[in-house]
Amino acid sequence: MRDKDRFPVDPWRLTERLYKEDDLGLTETLFSVGNGYLGMRGNSSEGRHAFEHGTFVNGLHETWPIHHAERAYGFAEVGQTIINAPDSKVIRLYVDDEPLVLDVAELLEYERTLDFADGVLRRELLWLTSAGKRVRVRSDRLVSFVERHLAVMTFEVTVENADAPIVISSQIVNRQDGQDEFDRTMPNGETPAFDPRRSQALAERVLQPADFWQRDDRSALSYRVTSSRMTVAVVADHIVETDCEVVHRRSIAPDVAKNVFRVHAKAGHPVRITKIVAYHTSRSAPPRELIDRCQRVLDRVQADGTAVQRVRQREWLTAFWERSDVRILGKDELQQAVRWNLFHLAQAAARADASGVPAKGVTGSGYSGHYFWDTEVYILPFLTYTSPLFARNALRMREQMLPAARARARQLNEGGALFPWRTINGEEASAYYAAGTAQYHINADITYALAKYVRATGDIDFLSRGGIDITVETARLWTTLGFWRSNGGTAFHIHGVTGPDEYTTVVNDNLFTNVMARFNLRYAAEAVRQVRDASPISYARMVDRLQFDPAEMAEWERAADAMVIPYSDAFGIHPQDSHFLDREVWDLANTPPDKLPLLLNFHPLVIYRFQVLKQADVVLALFLLSGDFTDRGKRADFDYYDPLTTGDSTLSAVVQSIIAAEIGYRDLALEYFEHALFVDLENLHHNSNDGVHVASSGGVWSALAYGFGGMRDVGGRLTFDPRLPESWPGLEFRLCWHSARMLVTVTHDRIVFEVRSGDPVQLSVRGTPYTIAVGTPVSVTLNGQGPVLAGRPTLEKFSRSRREDGSPMTASIPINEDQLDGTIAPT
Repeated sequence: MRDKDRFPVDPWRLTERLYKEDDLGLTETLFSVGNGYLGMRGNSSEGRHAFEHGTFVNGLHETWPIHHAERAYGFAEVGQTIINAPDSKVIRLYVDDEPLVLDVAELLEYERTLDFADGVLRRELLWLTSAGKRVRVRSDRLVSFVERHLAVMTFEVTVENADAPIVISSQIVNRQDGQDEFDRTMPNGETPAFDPRRSQALAERVLQPADFWQRDDRSALSYRVTSSRMTVAVVADHIVETDCEVVHRRSIAPDVAKNVFRVHAKAGHPVRITKIVAYHTSRSAPPRELIDRCQRVLDRVQADGTAVQRVRQREWLTAFWERSDVRILGKDELQQAVRWNLFHLAQAAARADASGVPAKGVTGSGYSGHYFWDTEVYILPFLTYTSPLFARNALRMREQMLPAARARARQLNEGGALFPWRTINGEEASAYYAAGTAQYHINADITYALAKYVRATGDIDFLSRGGIDITVETARLWTTLGFWRSNGGTAFHIHGVTGPDEYTTVVNDNLFTNVMARFNLRYAAEAVRQVRDASPISYARMVDRLQFDPAEMAEWERAADAMVIPYSDAFGIHPQDSHFLDREVWDLANTPPDKLPLLLNFHPLVIYRFQVLKQADVVLALFLLSGDFTDRGKRADFDYYDPLTTGDSTLSAVVQSIIAAEIGYRDLALEYFEHALFVDLENLHHNSNDGVHVASSGGVWSALAYGFGGMRDVGGRLTFDPRLPESWPGLEFRLCWHSARMLVTVTHDRIVFEVRSGDPVQLSVRGTPYTIAVGTPVSVTLNGQGPVLAGRPTLEKFSRSRREDGSPMTASIPINEDQLDGTIAPT
């Protein structure tokens, strides 16, 4: 955060010292709390003005029929979007009947802090009322990592200089259907601009009331979702602590439950309300059953006391940081940002359990709460190497999606299984097939993540029990999607697909897709043999379950060996696809800033005609399958594609940073890393209002461990070749490798490995093997930090290259004269 007065640097906290209404959306995101199942945006307790009042439960969604202007067979038919769970954050304060409203209140003091060490959001303010009363308000909010369904809030009021009548109104509100006394729109009636990344708006009523009641200090609301038929329940208890006189009033209706506390507050005597809330959701259980489950959660908490929950929360996070923390020595501002990103990874994934990890976690409704390939490529590496159980749970989600994925493959005339590009319930929800369903690479991405998990943990049991089904069914798809062609040799092609770069769609032999499919095919054969050898019983069950023919393995390996990998001798690079170099080059260097991002300013067909990238595509392949490319090839490919990459996707900078670091662009690697690090903290893509970019946060860890730490895991072999930035004194990160927990410290002249627990770890540093055991740290002297390249690549070095038809490579911008400001020439 660049405003140090408002957001001071603190390695373990994000603190805000000045309330502002003009960036509510951003601060609501930044100060969100959650656990992967339940998430609460950083809305004020008063529950009035907000960019988005948000309480989200992972997987709680509504469906609707997708209306295509022109339908075609196999198009996605049913849309899905995450919905707002009933909002229990609301606690409103009135002093002398004057409401506390932050945007108009005279605040003598204000501070809000998100603590990464104990997972609690705290706020303290001093309010001077119109009558001259000095009112100190302390509140906090906790979503439990230990109790998956639990949130605990406190609200303490002290009138410091006088007695006063105060009212505290604690509420649960169905905001999804707009039931509130106050306007739910953004401040000043502002309406968000068009952005396809935002959530689908639903016009009809979504939450149909079921059971609701109040008994003593307990309130319950429950609903059934109109079309998806999911159910949700929320139950809340209240505890009042004060020596002042209190009168408690209750009221309930289908869409709001209120507990109102009227207090004759004495000067200097605090009034403290503790609100304990439980949420449960289901795709099959009736609302009444969910209320019972919520009550059991609250009964446990009441029996133990809320103080115990805070102790357990801190203990949980202490263990999390012990296995996950990354330290940039001597760089507190960067350290704060790193921990914020890692903390939000925990909040997005820790208790997702067998659900997926939404693109925005549970911090907002962006991308409609869908699960994408982001989970496997950007988030699972962090989970695999720090919290393997969380990674295992995320992979179980894909295993549970296999029946729907098989049906989708059949619908597209393919064998095996085809995972949905974006989904909540397992069905394909992408209405735009060119940048959705055509991204078949998601199959290989999932298998790649599974392979990384199995190799890093040695969890053959998970592979044998169901993970093997993923590898087999994804491999089967490639053998039917691809085809053989002979022309002086036999080659295996894959046509009509889209790679990670969504600015180039439905192409032939996309390099990323082909190399990932090749990996998928080879790993599937390896995994089958591994299961066969390790657990003959599991293998026999798999053969029966999948009707598996051992001859399939030879077919997979033959296709992998013959896979077409595009390469241009004229340019000395790997073309992104078989016709990529035939397109004209988009002149990004001279594109007006107000025309970025391209997806919000140009029709897709305009973009598709050009060599221009939304995000790293070939460069991502260079990272994920590092061993498949030479050092010289990586340099050539990066030099070509980096100037063509807009970075319009938040998924791009981390990958560019990793490869820039590897090949020697040290300053550029740090530039890309810092962009990714602050992408939400500084709202660099102007859509952090809709939630945290969780995949980018995962990529931050990858850029640190893989990029600057130089770690690679190729074929289950752990290697290191560090690239520490010149301005950093050192880097320290932690890894889980099989049973071992290891600390890695990189400085400019050495790398040190220390196994804290578990079995010895075998690894290599720049080709030299080492074995590290508990109690015997190993320090390896480094001769520098790899090659050094100045500046950043440009296309100038390729300007003399000619396409196969002899035409030169030229750059232009597709802007009409009436769109120009006179600074550039039209196409």
